Amino acid sequence: MVMALSLTFKQKYEKLKKNIQNLKRVVVAFSGGVDSSLLLKISRDVLGKQNVVAFIGNFPAFPERELALAKNLVKEMDCKCEIVETGQLDDPNFLKNDSNRCYYCKRHLMEKARNVADAYNFEYVIEGSNIDDLDDYRPGMKACNELGIISPLLGAGLNKREIRELSKMLLVPTYDKPSFSCLATRIPHETVIKKEILKLIDLSEEYIKNLGIKDVRVRYHGSIACIEVKEDEMVKIIENRQHIAETLISFGFFYITLDLKGYQRPN
Repeated sequence: MVMALSLTFKQKYEKLKKNIQNLKRVVVAFSGGVDSSLLLKISRDVLGKQNVVAFIGNFPAFPERELALAKNLVKEMDCKCEIVETGQLDDPNFLKNDSNRCYYCKRHLMEKARNVADAYNFEYVIEGSNIDDLDDYRPGMKACNELGIISPLLGAGLNKREIRELSKMLLVPTYDKPSFSCLATRIPHETVIKKEILKLIDLSEEYIKNLGIKDVRVRYHGSIACIEVKEDEMVKIIENRQHIAETLISFGFFYITLDLKGYQRPN
């Protein structure tokens, strides 16, 4: 219950609800991740179904499994939804994959979300950045600022740990979901992004996840696949190394490696 939480946490929660309530009608940029799921849940509870639309941007760097999960969550929350092809692969600025890649990606996403808001005659688009994101290099936040996108979790001062705690309290099923970033982040800067590479990464990660490994990144280095998992899941990779190698080679890689540093899961 809210009363059992610290006063600071309770104040943040109340501020979040009030700030969303003041917006009256919103389009929620929704990925099915921890942050946007909480945002959609509270928006739906505070504003009602008729005043909330979940926007899902779809392109090849957003895996099919994540799209399916996002669609199911929207259905469970009884929200209206618009799924829109966002067109990053038609933008040479995104494809060249320099340090501003995330800016161009986010710009496409939020422009499409704005279009949905206009179609519904809603004034506001909101998205799930939180206070921890201020510690990272996040060029995508620049795109949000340029387009007037609002970040209520950030405005309420919530960090990732608090978002997970609040999600658990509100029975949002993603409260313990591993953090996910788009597949383009697996490709080193200055390596041109291609649909075929994104598909190769997606197939590889999906196969490894089906072995029961929750947190995995398959980094693309040309003919080399570098697998990143948490230290406690490395044993499972080693136990299945022959099948993993054969499968990823069949997908299109030539060398299959394991990063011995391990994948460091964000909060």
